[in-house]
Amino acid sequence: MRNAMTSVPPDMSEGVTRAELLATFNSLLQPARFKDYGPNGLQVEGKARVRRIVSGVTASLALIQAAVAWQADAILVHHGLFWRGQDGCVTGWMKQRLALLLAHDINLFAYHLPLDAHPELGNNAQLGRLLGLLPHEGEVGRFGETGLGFIGRSAGEAFASADSLARHVSAVLGRQVVLVDRPAGSTTAIRQIAWCSGGGQGYFEAAIEAGADVFITGEISEPQAHYAREMGVAYIACGHHASERYGAPAVAAHVAVQQGLLHRFIDIDNPA
Repeated sequence: MRNAMTSVPPDMSEGVTRAELLATFNSLLQPARFKDYGPNGLQVEGKARVRRIVSGVTASLALIQAAVAWQADAILVHHGLFWRGQDGCVTGWMKQRLALLLAHDINLFAYHLPLDAHPELGNNAQLGRLLGLLPHEGEVGRFGETGLGFIGRSAGEAFASADSLARHVSAVLGRQVVLVDRPAGSTTAIRQIAWCSGGGQGYFEAAIEAGADVFITGEISEPQAHYAREMGVAYIACGHHASERYGAPAVAAHVAVQQGLLHRFIDIDNPA
């Protein structure tokens, strides 16, 4: 675990109500636009007033424990507790996480696709900024369902090869990436770069249709290696967690400044 505070700062904020914070998040992220895999918004109700907010990627037990230690009133995550297809039983890991949230009266806010798609603060926007990628302006800079994927170019010189781009991504994110390169003999520079964070492998074909020379995402499944080789479009998988560490803290920090809240991003290491 990184970025967890060892001491709790003095609480000098009057905070906001839970309802006000929810309305602010919904206004910013517009969850009604998305047909998602689980509920977006307030997933677990806690204190009526929020002064301290923790952000993280996933509502894991470790994150909740760290939020308790920091005396948080609310947690904002990308991956919440509830997903389509669950059996609804509160047992095992679900009981542990819910019990800790309820025992400490902590609000849990979760936004999945809305947090990927936000044009400035979302996972894809923040990942692109971190990697030095500029999406094209307007609709031409987005692809896929609800414009979730981004496409653009390097903010600097074009990458000479997919390998050089993969090495850049690996250095910036601090982890080894998986590269399925274009066929041997491809000498054209990498100009059109598409990206979609997390489990975005299903957007690869849409990225190809959008004109990408390379696609960056978190994960790779078996079919994508074949698509990459057959279509002559490179594929870089840089890790689900590694590609989605940026949206939740960006949104929470923005809202914290706006509402006068204390905010802390707590990163729970995840090799996936």
